[in-house]
Amino acid sequence: MKWYVLYTKSRSEKSVADKLSLSGFEVYCPILRRKKQWSDRWKWVEEPLFRSYCFVQVSDIDRERVLSIQGVVRYVFHCGKPATIREKEMELLKNWLQEYDHESIEAQSFHANDRIIIKSGALLDKQAQVLESKGNYLTLLLQDLGLQVKVDLRKNVVEKVKGV
Repeated sequence: MKWYVLYTKSRSEKSVADKLSLSGFEVYCPILRRKKQWSDRWKWVEEPLFRSYCFVQVSDIDRERVLSIQGVVRYVFHCGKPATIREKEMELLKNWLQEYDHESIEAQSFHANDRIIIKSGALLDKQAQVLESKGNYLTLLLQDLGLQVKVDLRKNVVEKVKGV
């Protein structure tokens, strides 16, 4: 049995996880508990760490059955095969979410035209515009230097510029 990554319909992560669980599958949808402010009050809400993604542990024989669950769009593929997660990595993720304060955890995704600031390496504190986001790489335009660079997110830290 392997852990696979599922892509779900938008805002369907928790319901997909519930349906998969009721169908007898081992499923994990990492949930963050956050305090959000409404106009008149503060409220604790649960939201998925990875929007539109769930993890399911399933045998190769039952993989097709997962796709029949309402809200499941497809498996996430890597190198032409369904992406799998090692058991050790799943345990690390689960333990990490139990150990750390959820208010300090945020999964970011970057899109074309986002403004970012580089927080590590030779280009520390430089602002840039995202031209393209592909997997672990961002293609950035550093306007003040007149450069276009490719940044590996596994080796560099970047943050979105707030208020832009």
